[in-house]
Amino acid sequence: MHTILDKVKAVQLLAGVEKEIIVVNDCSTDNTEEAVLRYKQNNPELNIEYYRHSCNKGKGAAIHTGIDKAKGDFIIIQDADLEYNPQEYNLMLQPILDGFADVVYGSRFIGGNPHRILFFWHSIGNRFLTCISNMFSNLNLTDMETCYKLFRAEIIKPIKLRENRFGFEPEVTAKIARMKNVRVYEVGISYYGRTYEEGKKINWKDGFSALRCILKYNMFSR
Repeated sequence: MHTILDKVKAVQLLAGVEKEIIVVNDCSTDNTEEAVLRYKQNNPELNIEYYRHSCNKGKGAAIHTGIDKAKGDFIIIQDADLEYNPQEYNLMLQPILDGFADVVYGSRFIGGNPHRILFFWHSIGNRFLTCISNMFSNLNLTDMETCYKLFRAEIIKPIKLRENRFGFEPEVTAKIARMKNVRVYEVGISYYGRTYEEGKKINWKDGFSALRCILKYNMFSR
């Protein structure tokens, strides 16, 4: 945990934007809580807020808590698994600071940044889900499933989000797409993916769940 916090700490945001770090522990069984509290104590200059779920609820639920507790003007999602590089926050922040965007997706499939070569069928599945999502949302995203999504707080906070697991991505995309006058941008980012031996958890079942959520939140539930 200290590694990702060190990386976030090292980022100097554009235009003097200050960082508020929201850490959500989804009832982990390791020493996450001890590590975060120790890091917070050793780095008093950082604005770190720590929250812990009393039971495991899923990635989406952790994101819901983070969005709800955040006090800043902009909200970006960061997994703790080191697959994404916090130094690229500014790539995503720039279109918002320039007054062009309200929401920015970081795409692993565009741009010239480093990408670890891993699973062919994962990439095909990701592109398939993104394509189906685009057909319903009328967006032309290249990476709907990306972790890196940056929102103006005033855009994301009023949205009622229901999906507690990996369905967060298609749900929030569908609901953002229906909002009037919301400007969605996409920038290329790097990706340092993990193998299953290194701790990757998402699998084909999550792909079917994502497809269900695409249909649900674009066609039936609003």
